Amino acid sequence: MVSFINQPDLYLDFLKPSGFLIDVAGGATEGGKNGLQEPISMDTWGGGYVICTLESCYVQAPQEHEYVNQLGARLNRSIRFINVPIKTDWMGPFPTLDRWPQPIISGIPHSDGSRFSDGAGYSQATIYGTVTEAAALNAGIIKLQLTGNSRPLRMSDWFAIPHPTKGWRAYRYWDVLNVSSDINPIYTIALEIPLREAVLAGTRVELARPKCVMKLKAGQTIPWRVKGFWRSEPTIELVEAF
Repeated sequence: MVSFINQPDLYLDFLKPSGFLIDVAGGATEGGKNGLQEPISMDTWGGGYVICTLESCYVQAPQEHEYVNQLGARLNRSIRFINVPIKTDWMGPFPTLDRWPQPIISGIPHSDGSRFSDGAGYSQATIYGTVTEAAALNAGIIKLQLTGNSRPLRMSDWFAIPHPTKGWRAYRYWDVLNVSSDINPIYTIALEIPLREAVLAGTRVELARPKCVMKLKAGQTIPWRVKGFWRSEPTIELVEAF
């Protein structure tokens, strides 16, 4: 059986999708009809699952074609997994530079000021969160404390938790239930997606490009379809891995 952990990351920026879709599907089932003949919904045990569609990716360079071919070889048949980043860059609680949110700082040198041989440096997230109180499997409420955020948690944000067994899982909250009076407040948030695995106090939570371990949607493939001038525009449909 393929493990959920130690999976490679999808190179989202390399694929250059023209658009993307992130949603949570399958969160309710029909429970009969009321007197007005309207369906009655009731939550399922799992609370739905994350889905992601990368629309019309721009592929033209030889290495980009190689990568799409590799993704097809890896993900076709929906039996292998990959970590898919969610591009929350624009709406997350990140610091801004020249009016642009900065979820990740790159080009960080070594301690002696030098960089890698290709001129690149290290990179790190500008903000992160920490779970402040242990929560059980399928918990719908957790408590978080943030470091480096430019605004409080308010309407809704995506974030990810690296579970030791279930791997990277993406979550979002639908309500902020409480904000403590601490200088660095603790947020009590209501999750749309129940916890896939129990978490301990002190667990790190990622808000910059949060990831979710996913697989190709059943019945879908990633074909190598090429147009004139070696253009390819694959659309990739993924679902949370279970």
